[in-house]
Amino acid sequence: MSTGNSLLLVWGLAAFAQTLAWWWQQRNRNAGLVDVVWAGGVAAAAVLLAALGDGATTPRLLLALLGGLWGLRLAWHLWGRVRGEHEDGRYAALREAWGDAPLRWFALFQSQALLVVLFALPFAAVARNPMESTGFQWAAVLVWAVSVAGEAVADAQLARFRSRPDSRGRTMRTGLWRYSRHPNYFFEWLHWFAYVLLAVGSPIAWLAWSGPLTMYVFLRWLSGVPHTERQALRTRGDDYRRYQRSTPMLFPWFPKEDR
Repeated sequence: MSTGNSLLLVWGLAAFAQTLAWWWQQRNRNAGLVDVVWAGGVAAAAVLLAALGDGATTPRLLLALLGGLWGLRLAWHLWGRVRGEHEDGRYAALREAWGDAPLRWFALFQSQALLVVLFALPFAAVARNPMESTGFQWAAVLVWAVSVAGEAVADAQLARFRSRPDSRGRTMRTGLWRYSRHPNYFFEWLHWFAYVLLAVGSPIAWLAWSGPLTMYVFLRWLSGVPHTERQALRTRGDDYRRYQRSTPMLFPWFPKEDR
């Protein structure tokens, strides 16, 4: 199957899954499921494109394994939040503005189906890589392991902090969160370089760069940092402003003394 047709199939399956998710949220009033299905959709896209690709066996196996496990871990983590917490602040604000307007929510969920295709572009590049085992591929495994472990640790540290009764209205400043205000986002972005390395040798290797570039744009300016920080300022006020002054936003570094 051609790359274009494979991506079209990815879109069709993602659109169907997001339609089911939209139906669920119309009844449960929790749009956070859109993120769960997006993460699961990207995981499925990695496995599907690896299976349909005409590249060498090793890069396709690594693609299915690394992309699939990454997406499943993220989907499971997000589902825990959807199941156990109130609707995410981003979607709660939209619900105040939109109510339960079905067409608006449907458009939002279907936009995430299109984003599955966008983030599947690096996978398409890997799936066509004709190179068997190379040093770049094993470097990709290392980058993936470090980034997924870092993101999992950051998520676990934050979950433990948020579960404590005395954390309400306070900002976490320990663990990885001492060195970055968004260490989970940093490792999420770093993870996409694994597919850049896996794609070295592919005739469309340049396409793999869409992963880290697109993810950085989304995290830095669109759906990641801006929304998270606005919500933090609403709920934690001056405490979070002090955190902003002392701690790097995304790339980890030693905190500054808050004056």
